[in-house]
Amino acid sequence: MGTTKIIIDPVTRVEGHGKVTIKLDENGVVSDAFLHIVEFRGFEKFIQGHPYWEAPVLVQRLCGICPVSHHLAAAKAIDQLVGVDPEDLSPTATKLRKLLHFGQVFQSHALHFFYLASPDLLFGINAPAEKRNVVAVAAENRELAKKGILMRKFGQEIIKALAGKKIHGILAVPGGVHKTFKAEERAYFLDGMLIPNVDTMIAWSKEMIDFIKTYYLENAAWLDNFAAYPSNHLSLVRKGTGAFELYDGRLRSVDSEGNELLNIADVDYRDHFKEAVEPWSYLKFPYMAKYGRENGWNRVGPLARLNTCAYMGTPLAEKERQIFKEYTNNKPNNMTMHTHWARLIELLYSAEAMKEFLLDDTLMNNDLVRKGTPRQKGIGIIEAPRGTLIHEYHTDEKGLITKCNLIVSTTHNNEAMNRGVREVANNILNNKPEITEPMLNQIEIAIRAYDPCLSCATHALGEMPLIVQLEDCYGNIIDEKIR
Repeated sequence: MGTTKIIIDPVTRVEGHGKVTIKLDENGVVSDAFLHIVEFRGFEKFIQGHPYWEAPVLVQRLCGICPVSHHLAAAKAIDQLVGVDPEDLSPTATKLRKLLHFGQVFQSHALHFFYLASPDLLFGINAPAEKRNVVAVAAENRELAKKGILMRKFGQEIIKALAGKKIHGILAVPGGVHKTFKAEERAYFLDGMLIPNVDTMIAWSKEMIDFIKTYYLENAAWLDNFAAYPSNHLSLVRKGTGAFELYDGRLRSVDSEGNELLNIADVDYRDHFKEAVEPWSYLKFPYMAKYGRENGWNRVGPLARLNTCAYMGTPLAEKERQIFKEYTNNKPNNMTMHTHWARLIELLYSAEAMKEFLLDDTLMNNDLVRKGTPRQKGIGIIEAPRGTLIHEYHTDEKGLITKCNLIVSTTHNNEAMNRGVREVANNILNNKPEITEPMLNQIEIAIRAYDPCLSCATHALGEMPLIVQLEDCYGNIIDEKIR
C-alpha cells in the first residue's frame, strides 16, 4: 500500500525551467499534482539600492523573450516617481511606447504560435517527440514556417528601430522617451522594400486566424474539453469604455459566467490583491483578497483579455472577437486550448494597431519628456503578451530603490496552470501508471497554452534536460525516461 510519484523535469517548449510532480494512490488514481517552479526569485531583492532611473534597464534582464514588457511596466512606475501619470505623458511619447509594445506583443505571439504551439496542433499529441518542433514544421509546411519567422522578425525590427536593439534595448526614460521616430524608419515598415510591410503582417495574421478557426471546428471534441475548467479572468480594459487595452487602463475581473468581480484603478491593486505561498514552488499565488484564496484567483493573458473587454479597438480584430465570442454564446470562454485562438486575434490587433501608429505623423514630433512633482512610490501595470504585469517601486529621499514588488503574468496564471495539470493528469493517468511520452506531453500542452515565462516569474534562467522518474512509495525509482 502506498503512493506512486511521476516527475516531469523540466517542462519543455516553455521559457524557463519548471517541473511537474503527479502522485498516484495505491489504486493508481491521481491524488494530487503540482507544477513546481524551481528557479530562484531574486530581482526584487538585488534591485534595491539602485537609482530608480536604472530600473527600466535592469528589470528587462529578467527575460530575453519579453524584455520590452518589463521595460515599459518599470517605465510607467518610474514616471510616477518623477510625478508623471500616464495621462500626463506627451502624446508622442505615449504613441512611441505603445508602438514598441505592439511590436513586442506581435513578435512574442508569433514566436509562441509558430515555434512552440504549432507542432502539437499540426502533428497531434501522439506524434513522435522528435517531430514536435519547429524544424519539423518547416520541413512539412515551408510556407507556414517562413511566414512565422518573418512575422516575428517584423515585430523585432519595430523594437530595434525604437529601442536600438531587438533585445534589451532602451526607449523609455523617466517621464517619456529619449528619441523620436524618423521618416526613413517609418518608411521601412510601410513600403515593404526590405521586409514584408505592415499590410502583409495584417494579411498573414488574418490567414492564421482563418486556419485556427477551421482547425478548431475539425478538432472541437478534444480542444473544447482539454484542460477546460471555470475560472475568473483578469486584465486591463480601457478607461471609460471597457475596450481591449494593452498599455494603460483599469483592472477588471469577471467570473466564469461573466459577472464582474473587480473594476479598479490599476494603481489601487495593492488594496485588492494578496499573494499566497506554497513550500513546493518559488512562484507565488496571487488572488483577490475579497474572494479569498480558493475563489479569488484569475487567469490572465489572451483568453482572459478577450473575456474581460467590451470590444477590440481595431476593425478586423473586433470582427474576429465577435466570432470568438459567438462560440460560447457571448459567455466567457473557459476552454484552455482556445487561448491559442485568442492569441492570434491579438496578433491581428497588434498588426492593425502598428499600422495606425505608423501612419500617424505626430509619431515623429519632438515633445518627448514631461516632469512633475517627485514622489517616492510608483506603480506600473501593462498587459504583457502573457497577461497582466505589475511593477511597484519605493525610493528613499536620494532616489534609491528601497522596495520592489513584481507580479508577472505567469505568477497570476500559477493557480490556473496547476489546476490544468491536475485536470489532465486525472483524465489520462488514473489506473494507468505506466509512463508513455504522449501522456506526459499532454500535461505539458496544458501548461504551454499559457505560454508561461518561468524565467520572468522567478527572475532567473534555467536550462536542463528532461528527466521523468517513476518512484514507488518508498522513493525507489522503478522506471525512468530521459530525453
